[in-house]
Amino acid sequence: MSSTSRPHDRADLIVNVLEDAFAPLMEADPAAFRHKFRTMSADPHAFYRGTACLFYADVTADEDPFCDERSGRIWVHGDLHVENFGTYLNSDGRLVFDINDFDEAYLGRFTWDLQRFAASLALVGWQKALPEDDVRRLVGRYLRAYLAQVDEYRESDDDDYALHLENTSGPVHEALVVARLQRRADQLDRLTRVADGTRTFADADGVRRLGQRERAKVVRAFEAYLDTIPATKRFDRALFYELRDVVGKSGFGIGSAGLPAYNLLVEGFSQALDNDVVLTMKQANVPAVSRFVDSGEVERYFEHEGHRTVVSQRALQVHTDPLLGYTELDGVGYVVAELSPYEVDLDWSGITEPDEIAAVVDLLGRATAKIHCASDEDSDQDLVDFQVEDAIADSVHRRRRELTTWLTDFAMSYAERVRADHALFVDAFRAGRIGVSAT
Repeated sequence: MSSTSRPHDRADLIVNVLEDAFAPLMEADPAAFRHKFRTMSADPHAFYRGTACLFYADVTADEDPFCDERSGRIWVHGDLHVENFGTYLNSDGRLVFDINDFDEAYLGRFTWDLQRFAASLALVGWQKALPEDDVRRLVGRYLRAYLAQVDEYRESDDDDYALHLENTSGPVHEALVVARLQRRADQLDRLTRVADGTRTFADADGVRRLGQRERAKVVRAFEAYLDTIPATKRFDRALFYELRDVVGKSGFGIGSAGLPAYNLLVEGFSQALDNDVVLTMKQANVPAVSRFVDSGEVERYFEHEGHRTVVSQRALQVHTDPLLGYTELDGVGYVVAELSPYEVDLDWSGITEPDEIAAVVDLLGRATAKIHCASDEDSDQDLVDFQVEDAIADSVHRRRRELTTWLTDFAMSYAERVRADHALFVDAFRAGRIGVSAT
């Protein structure tokens, strides 16, 4: 990492990068960003989660000794950190533990995902007060698991590898068990109400009723979205996709702050009220990495950021949500997907011992290789038209130990940089230097 600037220069860089990435959204919804920045102020890892743009400002300026023409241009997740893993119910009806949140997905170096995860792991290790040697071993273990899964993809024609209830243990298995116990009816009870035999969204904090004109635009956008669902994943549209209610939602998460969003209630497989489905329609954002690379060819490939997000997810995830699609509202791209009751994030709070963490990162390394090397059956993109596992293996041929050292050194040094950046960010936010007032 080539960041040796003085503290005030680094603080200026942090402010400038954040303003460049978020200025229009901060202006549109300062309250959401005040919440986002306060959340990021809590600790260095929370700051790291919200600053993918700063990460790419740094790593794209550095030379990468392990990427060539092919392995430097694959589909990458773009924001891979330890908290972007969890469960989902795939299109085959199986509960899977996998990487989630593909908002930042793009084309780039395979090492960027490894670097971003490794630095995240080093930050969590520091926050759990693990000795440096233990953290280094964990990063090495993650990389070895990743490369082992890449090798398995090269040696087998079966790309349907997945982490599920039958082949996991420990905290990953526990997350899958919790997901299995979730019920759609419970989610519907939390979000909706039933009156006169009809289900609609309930009034709650963050829920906004729509005026007639806005609702009409959202309904048209929903109808256009239906045409983006692959034919192989479509249900009987005469019933399943009948729209029951629409409300506006405010985005206050670290990644979704300021992004307009809607919840849509649609009829399920039957007219029985207990299988209605809630969809989210969220404005897609510009991916962080695209701000720091020559993205002209890639941008021309997509209709808008919603299209980019969905194409990317299908290229990165096997058996994607059958309701995943995209649409356009007021000339801006949106992503549509199910608000699934079966999504459970990996809980790191109780994972403290190095041996327990090691067992988890073994699985996360394999999951990372999966998104790089396997795609959904409905992925029809042609931006990457070669076997990614071969490209990665060729680029690190006889250099795997060197890659381990390089990645581990990066993780430790960048985690230290993030801890210092966090303090600079908090000072800048308190002083009102980053687009929104702290009060």
